[in-house]
Amino acid sequence: MSDATTNAVAGPGTATAAVAGETATGPDTTTTVDRGRFPDAVSPWEDPVWRAEAVAWVTEGLAAHGLVETGPRAVRLRPWSVLVRLTVAGPAPVWFKAVPPAAAFEAGLTEALARWVPAQVLAPLAVEAARGWTLTPDGGPVLSEVLDGRPGGPDPRYWEEPLRQYAAMQRELTPYAEAIEALGVPAARPRDLPALFDRLVAGNTALTREDRVTLKALRPRVADWCEELASSGVADSLDHADLHEKQLFAPVSGRYAFFDWGDALVGHPFCSLLVPARAARERWGPGVLPRLRDAYLEPWTGGGVTAAGLRRAVSLAWRLAALGRAASWGRMFPVPPGGPGESGDAEGAYWLRELAAAPPL
Repeated sequence: MSDATTNAVAGPGTATAAVAGETATGPDTTTTVDRGRFPDAVSPWEDPVWRAEAVAWVTEGLAAHGLVETGPRAVRLRPWSVLVRLTVAGPAPVWFKAVPPAAAFEAGLTEALARWVPAQVLAPLAVEAARGWTLTPDGGPVLSEVLDGRPGGPDPRYWEEPLRQYAAMQRELTPYAEAIEALGVPAARPRDLPALFDRLVAGNTALTREDRVTLKALRPRVADWCEELASSGVADSLDHADLHEKQLFAPVSGRYAFFDWGDALVGHPFCSLLVPARAARERWGPGVLPRLRDAYLEPWTGGGVTAAGLRRAVSLAWRLAALGRAASWGRMFPVPPGGPGESGDAEGAYWLRELAAAPPL
């Protein structure tokens, strides 16, 4: 799931468009509503009371920073978020994000990370933790925009430095694992994963009978992998769980800023490598993976775990990260029968099947 700011746009106080690209014009603003491939998804944006409350909160949050809206709004509606691009005076927009109750922890986590690791994240302008609302400044171009704009295309090594910085941030956050969990971020520590496996398999409607037979046979091995990973000697930390090219800002300073924490977990940090490594493999093939793994592991050396032990932990985490990916599809707004809820189960079933695939590292 992705809430990359470069793809989001929308506007309160005007008629909600039913089709991506449709616009509705009010006396002061033009609103564009993008529903992507989820035209029937139900979000709180359709509720005029909720929308009015959100607009009032945004207006108050902007005013606290001397800002006021000056132009169109753009809304992106997905089963997992409402994202609004707000035009304000100056060169950059401001972003409002609302998430479902199951992901409401993202607002408080965003605020906490700005205190704990301010160099690696954006500081929000306003947060309503109980409702899962955040108001954030624009972070500039995301990594995918920078890469796609390079002559000759992106270099296969493009993820190396972002992964080093991300891993260093994770290691810095290990003392905060309990505090992060206290914010409501779901626990997916290695020893928690067998029970999560059981819940996901039992609750998924998209799994076939054959899938269930396969997963039942795999269950003892899952428990063994979890125990081995728990004993790897690497402390639990924050796992972004969906770290792709549109989830980090790439400013010219060379310092990357990570955002969009709605899929986050507290668990083995190496599970974070799955998503960016898979994206890189799709671009350049499996030969790129060892160097990306080694770049990611650099900040973890010197902690008493051998290089071989770290690499083994990456292999285990790669496989078990599928459980966190499957679980994230349950964090959505209510949806009608036959709508994206079934898509969520289908996505979850895909990731559960991935448990049987041998890791490429």
